[in-house]
Amino acid sequence: MRRPDWVPAGTDLDKPNAARVYDYYLGGSHNFEVDREMARKAMALWPDLPMIMRSNRAFLRRAVQFVAESGISRFLDIGSGIPTFGAVHEVARAIRPGSEVVYVDRDPVAVAHSRLLLEHDPLSHVVQADLREPEDILSRPEVRELLAPGEPVAVLLVAVLHFVTDAEDPWRSVSVLRDALPSGSALVLSHASLEGRPDQAEDHQALYRMTPTPLTMRTRDQIASLFEGFELVDPGVVYLPQWHPENPAAVGEHPERMTGMAGVGLRP
Repeated sequence: MRRPDWVPAGTDLDKPNAARVYDYYLGGSHNFEVDREMARKAMALWPDLPMIMRSNRAFLRRAVQFVAESGISRFLDIGSGIPTFGAVHEVARAIRPGSEVVYVDRDPVAVAHSRLLLEHDPLSHVVQADLREPEDILSRPEVRELLAPGEPVAVLLVAVLHFVTDAEDPWRSVSVLRDALPSGSALVLSHASLEGRPDQAEDHQALYRMTPTPLTMRTRDQIASLFEGFELVDPGVVYLPQWHPENPAAVGEHPERMTGMAGVGLRP
């Protein structure tokens, strides 16, 4: 296989990668046939997966627009995957040119792709680190520099906390990050929910138990509790399409089909 110019040297092109599979669901071009084959197998078990992933990305776009319009120009995107197809820096800078973004992911393949894609962008940085070790994230020079001026920062935890098990305590990770944020900062969060499609929840979690990244779906109350110390923006924690829809008529009669819940909180 010819190696495209966005693929870093040393990347194994014969193994699927979760970040590239996600890119495929979004309709992007940063994926290979091996990634598409894995996606097709998952879609055979859950045909709504591409629609769910696109709904999640649409929430990310609306939430970034919301916080950028509120005056925030610094973003810490944890669990970012590959920043393509409507990435945070593109959405934010359309509203606030000069916005700075630090992308954080623990997947070395996603990090390598990201660094190559953003190598000529001085306002975007990429860090390999794990959400389960928030102190390590906060210690990185790129993150310290983002926080140093004391200006509000938006922390994005979009479709990542459900990969942190209860035993690994996602609430502690969020609280450590929260305590490092200046007043006026924001938490943007989406999470797979048990309540949206209870008939599918176990099959979905079983699918992910076959991968290195098992999935822990949570209730609305559990997801809302992750916002402790933040003031939830109306309408609170809701299904993905219900959070500030651009067209309320497009939400549809069954927003729970998206299975994910989302919200935005502001740090007093």
